[in-house]
Amino acid sequence: MEDERMENPASLSIYKASRTIKRKHNSLYNALRSIYEDSIFVGEISELWPELPLLANLRCGLWYSPKFHSTCYFKSTDGHTNNWSFNTSRLNLHVALLAGQRGGCMIVDSTRKGKRFPDSMSKTIPIWTCVLNRAIANYRRKLIGVNTPKDQESNINDHVPNNHTEDVKEDASSWDCSLHLPIWVSDTEKTLIEERLDGWTKDLETSGADIASIAFYIKKPLQPLWISQKTVIWLNEVPESSSWDFTPIILVSASFSTSVFQQRTTSEFSWNYISGAGDDEESWARGLTPTLFWKHVYDLINLGPNLCNQKVADIVEKNRVYCAQRGEDAPQISLTSKTFGHSNQYAVQEPLNVENLCIDGDEMSKGDDNSVSWLGDTNVAVGKILLAKEASSIDSILNCGPEEIPRLMDDTAYLHLPIVGCKFDRFSLSRSLPSAINFANINLRKGKRLLVCCANGEDISICVCLAILLALFDDRGCFDEGRSFNKKNTTKLELRQRLVFICKYAVNARPSRGNLKQVFNYLNSGNIGPVLEKPLSVSSA
Repeated sequence: MEDERMENPASLSIYKASRTIKRKHNSLYNALRSIYEDSIFVGEISELWPELPLLANLRCGLWYSPKFHSTCYFKSTDGHTNNWSFNTSRLNLHVALLAGQRGGCMIVDSTRKGKRFPDSMSKTIPIWTCVLNRAIANYRRKLIGVNTPKDQESNINDHVPNNHTEDVKEDASSWDCSLHLPIWVSDTEKTLIEERLDGWTKDLETSGADIASIAFYIKKPLQPLWISQKTVIWLNEVPESSSWDFTPIILVSASFSTSVFQQRTTSEFSWNYISGAGDDEESWARGLTPTLFWKHVYDLINLGPNLCNQKVADIVEKNRVYCAQRGEDAPQISLTSKTFGHSNQYAVQEPLNVENLCIDGDEMSKGDDNSVSWLGDTNVAVGKILLAKEASSIDSILNCGPEEIPRLMDDTAYLHLPIVGCKFDRFSLSRSLPSAINFANINLRKGKRLLVCCANGEDISICVCLAILLALFDDRGCFDEGRSFNKKNTTKLELRQRLVFICKYAVNARPSRGNLKQVFNYLNSGNIGPVLEKPLSVSSA
């Protein structure tokens, strides 16, 4: 009886019917074709200001162009109503430095929810620009001695390169510190956000962020501008980015905002447009990545809806085999029937130059020495597992990925800890931290240069480096074998400061909240014991 009802469309419930229609509209080809059409708009906007670098807001934005200068990570949840946040674990300072060096930048993102802009663009980034502007203004006031005691003014100048001071000593009274929000954000919500700005600015200033470098490069206040497919732009009146009295952060919402499916037709195929198709890629991409998509884009688009799924399966499987042959993390994709489309090293150093950042299809699919991020003068680096074979000047390797890599060193210089994400095991990282810290201590004590690597170099390896810096380095960033750690408890502020320090060099760092919590809880558990006492013997996993 049930089988007959399922086979008869007239007997379907409204819910099942709507799900069937949604599955049909959200097909893989519809998603890829929608992304391709939206990418044309992104390309047209980027050509209006070719001097400004194009950045993808991870992860959705990465689908909408074959080539980006860099990436950033602004979460929509930080801009949700009554949940506004300025998160010091996602400072994106490389974006501010890049915008200062190049006179602005463009950030690409999209949303499925029928809105013109995602909350990351409507509120998260405007909050970010405002907080940075306020921190820069405060820094400039201190440099020119406005309401700053002489001893503090001298202390500030001691940690600023000599050639910086004169450049940033400008009248801070004219620096725009106001909150710029789009017109669709209500005045009530704006007022509630403004009440929190001073606290967020203080959080930034105490996080150890390199405000000196930001103030040096950013000559005009940051200000967001919003562009969508409904924005009217007169091509003969496009202003030069240098003509504005602010540093523009141009927010490009790639998709056409619509809450209904739009059927579109070409000479060969009929397909349904999906707004924000690049969002939530796990639900539709079937293992396809933006890099693979743009490498095979014309084949995928020209094959049409009927052959697209099989072509994607072939591309993903060939890439899986290729990655496996190179020793990269290459999980097999399985599909079910439901699958469908302060004054220390951590605060101020030499300014970070991000001119050479560039991301395109080729560079995203291969690793090299430039992808190994050395964390200042700590002799600790972080990166992908693949780079362990190719990176130079590496004396020891801490492999935190799931797969073993061919032995390049003796047992005392190599350790494999197969750590998994907190979604799969809530305590996998914390169980491995004792071995990781002791391994790092043994090798750093010998003056060896240590590479900490994981599958993507963005989460687990970042958190392991964070634990190493907190446990084995003092507040000035000097290796002390854990002496300073043994004398005190680790605070959340110290954790944020070390994380900001790491993110200054590893700009693609995206540590998960669950893994950060494991690091903090372990270091304060009381079970770690004195780092210098009875170090664990190092053996391969």
